[in-house]
Amino acid sequence: MKLSEIVVEGAIRPNMEATDRDSAVAELVDALAEVGAFKGSLRDDILTALLERERRGSTGFGRGVAVPHVKHSAIKKMVAAVGISQAGIDFNALDKQPVFSIFLLLSPDGEPEEHLKAMEVIFGSLSQETFRKFLRQTESVEEIVSLIAENDSSQVGG
Repeated sequence: MKLSEIVVEGAIRPNMEATDRDSAVAELVDALAEVGAFKGSLRDDILTALLERERRGSTGFGRGVAVPHVKHSAIKKMVAAVGISQAGIDFNALDKQPVFSIFLLLSPDGEPEEHLKAMEVIFGSLSQETFRKFLRQTESVEEIVSLIAENDSSQVGG
């Protein structure tokens, strides 16, 4: 599995408007709704599930990144949105530092193995300092798509 297989280009937000965790999650959920990743009528239900997941334990993993994620019965195909906050967002991260890069992952309820694979791919990329640094410096959807493609081609196995 590669990042480019799950990240939806139309759901990439290089200049997020959100200034707090909940609105950042909502902004990325809306981005996925806009590209038809799920029925718009399910937006609030999916957002509630993601925020409930955040309340159980922050997905702000430190080093300026967060990966809000949820498995949901309404999701038919695994999808991810990417958001970059230039100012940084308090995500209640483990290292207490602001989050600049957010990967929001939605997975079908009945595919826990695929969800884990996707999380591994996302974390594998975000654990690389150069990837995090370049991601934070991106200013356009095209730059993020290019960075993800370059990262995918450098991954062994995939």
